[in-house]
Amino acid sequence: MRLYKIISLLAVVALAGCGGPALERAGGGTESFSGRVTAVSDGDTLRVLANRREVKVRLYGIDSPESHQAFGTQAKKFTSSKAHGKTVDVQYRERDQYGRTVGEVILPDGSNLNALIVKSGYAWAYRHHSRKFIPEEEEAKADRRGLWKDRNPIPPWEFRRAN
Repeated sequence: MRLYKIISLLAVVALAGCGGPALERAGGGTESFSGRVTAVSDGDTLRVLANRREVKVRLYGIDSPESHQAFGTQAKKFTSSKAHGKTVDVQYRERDQYGRTVGEVILPDGSNLNALIVKSGYAWAYRHHSRKFIPEEEEAKADRRGLWKDRNPIPPWEFRRAN
């Protein structure tokens, strides 16, 4: 009987590691985890080290310019300046078609990175997925921040389709 308990306990411990990086239930039926941002791939994608695993996180509800698109480099630099090396909370939303975790990132000061990027003019509100960040986009556009300095900035989804 004692051997059965030990094997059962080992099985539970092994299975606990299969669910990804320290995912835990949070309010609203979403999953969240905390970790340190180790890399910023572009303005809306970063890597987070959580529970000794690196997780690629695509920021929910926003779309930044592509790396080789106007304002792509500035968007990456802005995101990096706000998040790289910091311990963040990732509010899990879903997994995308490429297997990335899609979520909102909360910075140590409690601010929402996704909203901050849009409000600063380095991403569009990605209306195809969410309407959440439209007010931030409208504010950035009205104040001509970031990519809104251009007269006709090309949304990344149109840029990807054309290239």
